[in-house]
Amino acid sequence: MTSPGELERTLRENLRGEVDFGAAARALTTMDASNYRRVPVGVVAPRDAEDVAAALAVCAGAGVPVVPRGGGTSIAGQATGVGVVLDLTRHMNALVSVDPAARTAVVQPGLVLDRLRDAVRPYGLTFGPDPSTHARCTLGGMIGNNACGAHSVAWGTTADNVTELAVTAYGGTAHRIGTGWTGAPDGLRALVTAHLGLLRTGMRPGGTAPGGMAAGGMAAGGTAPAFSRRISGYGGLDALLPEHGVQLARAFCGSEGTLGVVTEAVVRLVEAPSAPVLAVLGYPDESAAADAAAGLLPYGPLTVEGMAEDLVPGGAPALPRGGAWLFVEMPDEGGARALVRAADPLDATVVTDPAAQRALWRIREDAAGTATRMPDGGMAWPGWEDCAVPPARLGAYLREFRALLAAHGLRGSPYGHFGEGCVHVRIDFDLVSAAGIARFRDFSGELADLVVAHGGSLSGEHGDGQARAELLPKMYGAEVIRLFGAYKDVWDPAGGMNPGMLVRPARLDENLRFAVLPATSFAGEVARCVGVAKCRTTEPGGPGVMCPSYRVTGEERHSTRGRARLLHEMLAGEIVTDGWRSAEVAEALDLCLGCKGCRSDCPVGVDMAAYKAEFLDRHWAGRIRPLSHYTLGGLPAWLRLIARLRAAGAVNAAARLLPVPVPGLTPERALPELAKRPFTRGTGHRPEAAGCGAAADPPPGSGPAPGLAVTLWPDTFTEYLAPEAGHAALRVLRAAGLDVSVPRGGRVCCGLTYVSTGRLDRARRVLRRTLDVLGDAPGPFVVLEPSCAAALRTDLPALLPDHPRAARMAAAVRTFAQTLEEYAPDWRPPRLDRAVVGQTHCHQHAVLGDGPDRRLRERAGLVGELSGGCCGLAGNFGFEPGHHEVSVACAEEQLLPSLRAAPRDAVIQADGFSCRTQIAQLGGGRARHLAELLAEGL
Repeated sequence: MTSPGELERTLRENLRGEVDFGAAARALTTMDASNYRRVPVGVVAPRDAEDVAAALAVCAGAGVPVVPRGGGTSIAGQATGVGVVLDLTRHMNALVSVDPAARTAVVQPGLVLDRLRDAVRPYGLTFGPDPSTHARCTLGGMIGNNACGAHSVAWGTTADNVTELAVTAYGGTAHRIGTGWTGAPDGLRALVTAHLGLLRTGMRPGGTAPGGMAAGGMAAGGTAPAFSRRISGYGGLDALLPEHGVQLARAFCGSEGTLGVVTEAVVRLVEAPSAPVLAVLGYPDESAAADAAAGLLPYGPLTVEGMAEDLVPGGAPALPRGGAWLFVEMPDEGGARALVRAADPLDATVVTDPAAQRALWRIREDAAGTATRMPDGGMAWPGWEDCAVPPARLGAYLREFRALLAAHGLRGSPYGHFGEGCVHVRIDFDLVSAAGIARFRDFSGELADLVVAHGGSLSGEHGDGQARAELLPKMYGAEVIRLFGAYKDVWDPAGGMNPGMLVRPARLDENLRFAVLPATSFAGEVARCVGVAKCRTTEPGGPGVMCPSYRVTGEERHSTRGRARLLHEMLAGEIVTDGWRSAEVAEALDLCLGCKGCRSDCPVGVDMAAYKAEFLDRHWAGRIRPLSHYTLGGLPAWLRLIARLRAAGAVNAAARLLPVPVPGLTPERALPELAKRPFTRGTGHRPEAAGCGAAADPPPGSGPAPGLAVTLWPDTFTEYLAPEAGHAALRVLRAAGLDVSVPRGGRVCCGLTYVSTGRLDRARRVLRRTLDVLGDAPGPFVVLEPSCAAALRTDLPALLPDHPRAARMAAAVRTFAQTLEEYAPDWRPPRLDRAVVGQTHCHQHAVLGDGPDRRLRERAGLVGELSGGCCGLAGNFGFEPGHHEVSVACAEEQLLPSLRAAPRDAVIQADGFSCRTQIAQLGGGRARHLAELLAEGL
């Protein structure tokens, strides 16, 4: 076999696209969204079909296998491989054309589904299959897995919606396939002709099993009913029968990259319903909901989704009564109400308002994230994510499935496409210990038997990959499995396309990604990333934050998943071999803003900001750090020294007049002005704060009884840079009837800047000193700066887990709006009656939530939504050298456009000092803390 170095040189000579055999590129593609890991020799990003053909010819000549890869969201391991990975997302991602009259589109394989749907929406059209990963999965991956989604009840699988495919086989031969034998590889027609009987009788779930007996106890000869979710194996092979029209493209769908590489596809589009109506039906339990699902199909639903109460642990008031629910989308209100009458649920609601529908759908979509975590905080893993049985058998199957879980001591919460009998579930397998892996294997075999006994398919949506291919003989029988092997050999006689998948597969308990990790808590945290790639979403809008650097750069290494993969490989030590000193990991983490968006937006709660801090702490241990770690990381100490010397005026003048930039800071940024007088100078614990004036007397009966004590936290930013926010907060809190005390400024600190620069020992010392100074000071602690509040809420207990007061103080942290809502619930804020625009701080979104802020703004008559996303200046990011371009691009995604579109008289609110600074420097406006806006109204 050709050496990796020689293969890389040959590929570079023959391709125009990128060829990368470096450690980082390989590390980023070792895993998909499954439990499996395989190490490739290199990654190629072809520019077009000619590049694909050249790559396949070079690799075939060298005897190196090839794995085509889209968004990497496959959950069965089929997007991983040991040869060359073809990254089809970087260049081959175009929507080539749309024909609205014919309702077709021509797409390249790397096109993300939502981009196609957005492009055809103006024509009233959509692409029917819509898996939950629609914001990042690619059309090529959907073809490879024969993806389905929630609307397959109405519009079928991907195979039902593909008419033609351009395919390049291993070795470089091009094929154009559709209906009929044109474009078929040599030998395929003869193979089909020789096996007509088997294709007619053996392909359905429950067809001929080993030994001639029918799977599931059915009579041999394939008497199982037609079943739309037969995705397993080459499940569409009977589409090549003459009575089915010899549908070559349909048969190719679901081949999981084992036959060839799709370079272009012609897909069907469907008419999008103009005003769908959602009916949510409540049932006593999961079994009752599952039993009812099949009976709803004659009413023509667009979706029939199911979930049970164990996926809504806190309850949801918008849901009707019940222990389980069916979410049924109908084309119109009349149909929805007729369905409710016929379904006879325990309770039901019919929703026509699109916003209310989205709110309910979010409950269902959030359930998918809830399924990855157990109530005790443990993780649940893929592997048996999408088995399917005929809908009429779903209730019985789920009862037996729950019993099987219990028998093995496992836990999981099923949900999914009940209208098609497809069940999603993640299970708390132990995939580390030998005993746990043995139980995983035993359970998998028994579950496969159960699925087949109900006439089902081991995969109903996402493909088999390595997770289930070994068990396909249970479903199809030995004769059909031999036919599958022959089918692959016709397309891929050299066996170079994604070997180990579907036919002649690896064992389901081989190549598990956890085996290479050390038994440390940090490794356990890194392994939380299951690769669903929600962080790869690029569409702006909405409250989400994750992942701003990926949204700007579009590079996998700058996504939360990419960074987690690099950390995983750093700990494994096979590809990234220099451990905590890794340059590849440091480079990927350099553009992490520390926004903490992944902590809340990632379905499994990956906290890359915390991982970055840990990495930086170890990466620079015993070495001279970058200057920014001393200037920005030590900001509280520097500001305290300047204040003690009463040198703020001189520093401000020097910053304006001297042309030399401050060491460790980017020259593109102007330094914020220091306050001439710190917030707490002269404030202390006195009843009235200097510079604040006497608190206005609250209207009679408008607030709580005076004397309820709160502590206003003098964070570094409020103390030295924005004391006006502190004085305003004092005035408002006292107007609300609260007794406010303020610790002396500079003596307490949340340690944020030390954490963000990875100086964790220093952060611990600062936090211990803070706790000693505060002693048993009463809570709540009102923290005006969201990033400081988030640090106290999360970093304090994490860094000092054994300190007797750390957890208690963290629990007592409140934002300004939370304090007023909880401790002065009857206080009436002044009516401002203005439009408001601005930024919700990313740390507040991720850690603290902004519900109280929204409600307080509404009560004050501030109308409008603050921008989501990240301002681009989180923590010390935007002031560090090399980050200015990314920082500006982050602001341009949501924040700056919202400011430009705002009414001229709108007030600008941003509680975070970084957000206010970004707005001032890039938006030209003055943003204020919510406390300032309310204080003006007093």
